[in-house]
Amino acid sequence: MIHFTQWFSRLAAVLLAFALFGGLTVFSRWAWPASEPAEPLPVTLPASHPPVAPSGGYVGAHTCAQCHAAEHQLWQDSQHAQAMQPATERTVLGDFKDASFTYDGVTSTFFRRDGKFMARTDGPDGELRDYEIAYTFGLYPLQQYLIGFPDGRYQALGIAWDSRPKEQGGQRWFHLYPDQNITHRDPLHWTGLQQNWNYMCAECHSTNLRKNYDPQLNRFHTTWSEINVSCEACHGPGADHLAWANRKGDWKKLDKNKGLAITLDGRRGALFPLRTLAMQALNLATAALPEPPAVLWNTPAGTGHATQSLNRELELCARCHSRRGQFWEEYQFGQPLLDTHRLSLLTPDLYYPDGQMKDEVFNHGSFLQSKMVAKGVTCSDCHEPHSGKPRAAGGKVCLQCHLPAKYETPEHHFHPANSTGADCVACHAPTTTYMVVDPRHDHSFRIPRPDLSVTLGVPNACNRCHADKPASWAADQVKKWYGKIPVGHQRFAEALHAGHTESAGAHELLLALVKNPEQPNIARASAASQLGDRLDPAAFEAIRPLLTDPDPLLRSTAARALEGLPPELKARALPPLLNDPVRLVRIEAARVLATVPKETLDDAQRLAIQRGVNEYLAAEQTNADRPESFLNTGLIYVDQRQFEKAEAAYRAALELQPTFAQAAVNLADLYRLQGRDADGEKTLRQALALDPQNAGAHHALGLLLIRQKRLPEALTALAEAARLGRDNARYGYVYAVALNSVGQKPKAIQALETVLQRHPNDRDSLLALVAFQRDAGNLDAARANARHLAALEPDNPDVRALLQQ
Repeated sequence: MIHFTQWFSRLAAVLLAFALFGGLTVFSRWAWPASEPAEPLPVTLPASHPPVAPSGGYVGAHTCAQCHAAEHQLWQDSQHAQAMQPATERTVLGDFKDASFTYDGVTSTFFRRDGKFMARTDGPDGELRDYEIAYTFGLYPLQQYLIGFPDGRYQALGIAWDSRPKEQGGQRWFHLYPDQNITHRDPLHWTGLQQNWNYMCAECHSTNLRKNYDPQLNRFHTTWSEINVSCEACHGPGADHLAWANRKGDWKKLDKNKGLAITLDGRRGALFPLRTLAMQALNLATAALPEPPAVLWNTPAGTGHATQSLNRELELCARCHSRRGQFWEEYQFGQPLLDTHRLSLLTPDLYYPDGQMKDEVFNHGSFLQSKMVAKGVTCSDCHEPHSGKPRAAGGKVCLQCHLPAKYETPEHHFHPANSTGADCVACHAPTTTYMVVDPRHDHSFRIPRPDLSVTLGVPNACNRCHADKPASWAADQVKKWYGKIPVGHQRFAEALHAGHTESAGAHELLLALVKNPEQPNIARASAASQLGDRLDPAAFEAIRPLLTDPDPLLRSTAARALEGLPPELKARALPPLLNDPVRLVRIEAARVLATVPKETLDDAQRLAIQRGVNEYLAAEQTNADRPESFLNTGLIYVDQRQFEKAEAAYRAALELQPTFAQAAVNLADLYRLQGRDADGEKTLRQALALDPQNAGAHHALGLLLIRQKRLPEALTALAEAARLGRDNARYGYVYAVALNSVGQKPKAIQALETVLQRHPNDRDSLLALVAFQRDAGNLDAARANARHLAALEPDNPDVRALLQQ
């Protein structure tokens, strides 16, 4: 019989934690090494920059303009056309007339030299140096500047130009992190790893971008066909289309799709109900709309799935307009986004639990939550794709489909006509400002829910304007207007919030969300991911159907969520995904199956898993310029018991970035598996010398010292981990158990109470606290905490038994 891991370990087994490194996932802060290649600074940029001649079928925007003059004209004035440009008199907006700007005690100067644009600012060693501006990056409401280094990387300067009009506070230099005091040792410093253009930015600001990183030389030779986001960035290489248009070569073979790499005709023949009436009411020019549709079309309500042709457009835009990570460089137009990119889920660092954007998420993840996607709306319904501008101003763009007679009235919005509150986007697509000056609209298009602000603490559109009023006032007003609380399409906030906070009933709420096809798939995937953290039979049964869902986001997330399955169940449930048509699904399945002992598999299964693992390793090499890539490579080698390769991978991560403490933690754990704790201790102490504030490294060192029975040293290390890593309940919990194990019960109880102030629903800490208080004779407190634990886990037999005691 196959058994799942218990939701809790029994308290008697709690000291086993000291022998394990369980799920250390907190990444350290890192910075680009201070040492530079031998070439002296300032860097002498080449006379001609890296762009390559049109190749791979790319013909250039000027060729497209010969037939598509109107579209080309619209594009020329767009942000896409000016996404990245060489720094010239025409393109540079900032003040380089010996202007100065001081940040955290460092005064930077912007000036001209021999016709070039220069910045004198602090370099990777903190010393002031002169740097030439190579490229402008962006246009409005801010413009950034790129500086080249001899190893082929380009770095984005942390000081940017506010290109808004002066009366709006613009026409000034400002720092992108005004309140963080970023120094040269910080990863967010402009010379740091997190400001590297080649990895962080390049794919989405140029056409046919190839990063071309050489891990042997630790150098970039990044190339592109066109420096900006031109026609072929969206339509794909145009050589075949040009041959078809000119009837050259085997052009007849291209007749079906006109030689286009991707057909974006999903809106042709599609019409939303009421759209014609809405347009007549607005009397908008039909020239601003897509080609007039011929038939009504809609997706089944609540399915969350668009048709294939519409999905192509959504995922094409999502390649850049989403929070995602690229893991495969060979992008194929028209193929699923998840073939090359991993889409971020609704995690608490990026989104509020109701799905509103918290961090900068670039629209697609928000849009996937919307009723519009469920009904088949695409980006180009609202945005003219060549200019990038809305098809009508403000809320008028909404009235293309939503009848003005119904929605542009006080009976709907309860605000004076033509006021800010009467505008659709103010309530249904409110803005959040990023990069200091750049307001972005939330594309989840939700009904304002001030009631959720009261219960869950999420923001709401009402109080963005009425900031002097409490959320309860706004909730009362909404209920007064409509006679009820309008709920809207997105109904997953309580479930994701409960999961994030581990509240009572979280498991049941997450199970219900995963099973609910009426809710957005990105929310269901987020719930499945949370269930995977505490997998039990009910969660497995809820997640298992997602393995065959039509949406690859659900399939890939389900595979990842089942990592905690016993090996026998993994070998039964996941192998079909090794042949999935979408790469992310295949490699997620392979990564999880890599832990299945080879001796339990037949030859065909071993070959299939190894094929998937090889593809996973190839995907990681796409980002060989990042230490995380080698960390992930080392992890899978450990899973396969290939310890020499794992050690080499971890060492490569540390060579690439010596302050990447997570690689040191994993390397020390590898040494533990090999009985080499002396090497592990040396590795961890070296990591702490470079990053003494790294809680994960202190925690790992404490566990190592416990194994060596050096308890006083271990307690010091574990105490430091608990102090530095307050956001990780596990650190404080392990420290408390260690205190209790050496007879310091009062301190142990105090440590657990400190953890529970920040993490009131942490099961392990509660379970330990109940036992410690019971053993100390403090039965009233023990009963109170046991009842809280029982409320969180009413069906857990361990908790019931403890409460009965």
